[in-house]
Order: sequence, then structure tokens, then C-alpha cells
Amino acid sequence: MKPQSADPTLDRAIALLDRLVGFDTESARSNLALIDFVEDYLLGLGARFTRIPNASGDKAALFATFGPDGDGGVLLSGHTDVVPVKDQPWSSPPFVLRRDGGRLYGRGTCDMKGFDAICLAMAPEFSRAALKRPIHILLSYDEETSCTGCLDSIARFGQDLPRPALAIIGEPTLMQVADAHKSVTTYRTVVSGHEAHSSKPWLGVSAVHIACELVAALEKIGEELYAETDPLGRFEPAWSTIHVGMIEGGTARNIMARHCEFAWEFRGLPEVPYDRALKKFEVVCEEVKARRMAGFPGANIETFSDIAVPGLRAEPDSAAATLALALAQANHTIAVPYATEAGQFQRRGGLPAVICGPGSIDQAHQPDEYIEIAQLEAGLAFLRRLADNFSR
Repeated sequence: MKPQSADPTLDRAIALLDRLVGFDTESARSNLALIDFVEDYLLGLGARFTRIPNASGDKAALFATFGPDGDGGVLLSGHTDVVPVKDQPWSSPPFVLRRDGGRLYGRGTCDMKGFDAICLAMAPEFSRAALKRPIHILLSYDEETSCTGCLDSIARFGQDLPRPALAIIGEPTLMQVADAHKSVTTYRTVVSGHEAHSSKPWLGVSAVHIACELVAALEKIGEELYAETDPLGRFEPAWSTIHVGMIEGGTARNIMARHCEFAWEFRGLPEVPYDRALKKFEVVCEEVKARRMAGFPGANIETFSDIAVPGLRAEPDSAAATLALALAQANHTIAVPYATEAGQFQRRGGLPAVICGPGSIDQAHQPDEYIEIAQLEAGLAFLRRLADNFSR
């Protein structure tokens, strides 16, 4: 896109966002072409960078450092993957950046290639600054599916990668500083029944009927969780939640179903154990098996955990929150209901962590996803204050 502002760094950020959006990095796809591009861009800008591939070699994270060697400093973390666009009614090609007035449209503009772009756009300024503490940039993968694409990098902190002192994760918060988010754990429950003719239901066990009873039980557990509402009310909603998103099973109307499964999730307040709902649910499953499935060979209920993303806990006197609030020129933090990699950095990496990035989460995952150019400007101002702060 042609430069349209008085700020060359903003123009560079928009041009970089144009390139980043052009890479189809849906989570099911490789992100290596994007990583190749970023490495080429960073060459000659004074960055020291390391590629961290996944086990299969089809994806990679990238860790880059500006400023002095060694541990400490701040980590600016963003992910490179985006959610799918299939069956969404986009007004223009989703992987082509479109400018309309003060908005930039395209998949990932808000969540969260906009943050990636402003970090990379600031690279020349980071390189020129007399940084006394390092600024690290981490671009990860698989955030949208599991928040695990950052774990290999975290495991190497203090080993062959510098260990940052704190982390700022640039998920869209309208540049507000979030110091807490919920956990998310996803499950798949598989019910195996015993087939029989539907005219004689006592001769079998319907996996569909059992599954429906279990779904109703999950709703009841959700009501129990509602009773544990956070008295501070920082979250919306201010309690842990359960949601059943998909259910599938059965062979025909007149056959007692042999198989049924459903997918569900638990989103917990940060202080609530991630397996709180599962433990309650397992008690119900054992009771249902004893009452309705005994004596039928092969009849069973099994629950498998797919994803477990820890919550982000607000920490008193957090170094990450103190720094981010100063850079954002704000005096209070917020809490967000969605999960991010921040919980991984805090729980797995032991780093003080907050979330602060351009754009609104309300635009994420939508058709015609967009970010306001004014939000990119606010993000750049935040990063310039960071460079100034670290140069003193």
C-alpha cells in the first residue's frame, strides 16, 4: 500500500501488515513462508534471531532480540496463525489487505497480525535506540487452536534463549492493560451404547439418550458454577462457564444408538482449578454407568481432554502490569474472558505477564475482520515509549 501518513513507521507497519495478511496462516496450515519473510526483513536491522521449529517441522516460532545480550528485558509476544475463513461472507478477499477510510480489513488484521506488524515496524527504531535492557519479540503458532506453539520457546528461556524479565502479549485489548484472563479446557465425551430395536428399548442402551442426560448434567454443573460468581466482578461473565458446542451420534431412527459423542468446554476463573468441571462431571458419569449401562458389554462413557490453556492470574505489584500501565498511560487494569498465551508465560514460564495490544476482540474471528489505523498508531506510541524507557 502507498504511504498515506506523516509517520514513516506507521506506513511501514501498514505495509508489513499487508504482507503478513497475504500469508494464509490458518492454524491447519504451515506458517513457514511468513517466518521466512520476517527473517529476511530482520536481516541487517541489528536483530539476533532464532527459529524454533515444531516437532514435525511444518511450523516454527521466531525469537528475536534487540539491545544487549543476556537475560532480562521485555518480551513482546504475538502469534502468526489465524482462524479459518471458510463459509464466512467476506466482502473482499480475506487474505488481501483492504483499506477503507481509517480501517484495514483482512483476516488477522486484528487478531493479531496488527500487533506483529507494529513490533516489526519498530525494529529499525529498536535497533537505533541505545537500549540498556533487551527487547525481545516472539512470533508463535497454534495459538488459535491450543496455545501450545509458544511452549517450546518458553522451555528454552534461560537455556539457549535469553530469559525475559516479563512478557506483554499483544492480543487485541484496545491498548488497555489486561492482567487476568480465564482458563479454557476442551473435552470430547464418547458414549458407547448397545444396539437394539427401538421397539424394545430394555434390550439395549441408547448412546444418544445417555449423551443427552450427560449434556443436561453439564448444564446443571454450569448452574453450580454460576453460584460461585467472582465477587469482584472483573470478568464478563463473572463466573466460570460450561458450553456444549457439538453433538453427533446414532445410525437410524429405529436403532438404539451404538455411538454418540459431544464436544464441550470449561472456561474457568483464574483461581479455579482447570479440571473443576471435569471432576464434577466424572462423578455423574460413574453414576449413570452404574444405573443405566451395567450388564451391557461394551457400553461405556469416556472423556478425553483436547486442550488445556491456563488462566492468567492478576498478581499484586506485577512488574509487567507496572510497565505496561506506564507505557499505555493508564491507571487501571482490566480482565478479559478469552484465553491467551499469557497464561502459559505466567504458569509455565514463571514470567509476570499482561495482555495489551491494538484492536478490539469484538472484530476477531469475524467476516470482514478489521483494525482501526488509529489503533496501530496507539500501539506504535506504546512501543516508542518502551524504547525510550529502556534507553534511560
